[in-house]
Amino acid sequence: MAPFQTNKELISTGIKEFNVLLNQQVFDDPLIPEESMVTVVDDWVNLYINYYKNHVLGEQQEKDKALQELQQELSTLGSQFLTKYRTILKTREPSNRELPSS
Repeated sequence: MAPFQTNKELISTGIKEFNVLLNQQVFDDPLIPEESMVTVVDDWVNLYINYYKNHVLGEQQEKDKALQELQQELSTLGSQFLTKYRTILKTREPSNRELPSS
């Protein structure tokens, strides 16, 4: 990977790469519980932040600001992904309306 010219470029690249990761996910049965997927997404965000932490430019205040912006962007994307995942979980749940007769 070529060195980044600016922190904005770094943030943009991080967002694009994170989107690729999220868009590659395939939801096959058995699906993992929602709580587990939240943990996975949080781990992905932390992984990306830790990776890009070594690439941000400038003084410490500039670095902190860039990492905070990246964290916010990735968390927003992760939240949107989790909303999509919750919808998928709901559509695959067995209907509670069809209770077996006793």
